Amino acid sequence: MMATEANVNINAEIGEKDGVKAKLRRLCRQNPLAVISAFVIVAVIILAACAPFLTPYREAQQDLLARLQKPSSAHIFGTDELGRDVFTRILYGARVSLVIGIIPPAISLVIGIVLGLAAGFFGGKVDYVIMRLADIMLSFPSLLLTMVLMYTMGRYANSIVCIFAALALAGWASVARVVRSQTLSLKEADYVEAARSIGVGKWKIMFRHILPNCIPSLIVLYTLNVPSCILSESTLSFLGIGVQPPAASWGLMVNQSKQFLFSMPWLALAPSVAIMIIVLAFNFLGDGLRDVLDPYLQTR
Repeated sequence: MMATEANVNINAEIGEKDGVKAKLRRLCRQNPLAVISAFVIVAVIILAACAPFLTPYREAQQDLLARLQKPSSAHIFGTDELGRDVFTRILYGARVSLVIGIIPPAISLVIGIVLGLAAGFFGGKVDYVIMRLADIMLSFPSLLLTMVLMYTMGRYANSIVCIFAALALAGWASVARVVRSQTLSLKEADYVEAARSIGVGKWKIMFRHILPNCIPSLIVLYTLNVPSCILSESTLSFLGIGVQPPAASWGLMVNQSKQFLFSMPWLALAPSVAIMIIVLAFNFLGDGLRDVLDPYLQTR
């Protein structure tokens, strides 16, 4: 019996690996733009991590004698009004944008998963309270809600912590709705009824039997939420309520260079293009993953 169970587990693992490989091959074959986008994201992450080794300048290093220089071999994207190297600040700004783009959606994902599973599985008053709270959160424009939370929490923490908390609180409701809708359909499945019949606990059923079937949708939702958070951070920094000087942020760099938009456009174009590239890369990757992981699209 033990040998049979071991063989079944081994076969299941091999089948799962084959399934992953098949999906990767399908992604490469049907959506090469998503694959290119994944390489772009990895390249940006590597550049941001290796920033100290790629440039001789520091993030906030000023040289007033070299202020507002044009692009050259010494300064690829020129220098700003304080003589800081723009290329260096873009590399360090990528760290801020990637961290804020990756961590708050992950926090929102965790909160949304727990609340969505509870709402869909328990139903009744639990479902009513959680969904009405989600409706309240979704009734506000996400950027406006984030700005309100930033102003509210600004006196208690630094800007990065405030952005993390504000974006996480503003993003959990949409995740909870997706998880709830899938939980409502999955909790009536035969394998869930079988787990109930042998006395498996409710929370174990939710996280061991229902949640794994929600993972493909959550992966797609996460990859599509990352660019939204990057844009929100850039907007907040552009408005002056996000990352504060002397830290580097792409949105803050656009804000600081807008006065030179017509005389020295490269100061604003460089961080703007960086924002556009990373946002498009995550969007294309999310679209590609949705085509591969969504069972409804696979059957078409």
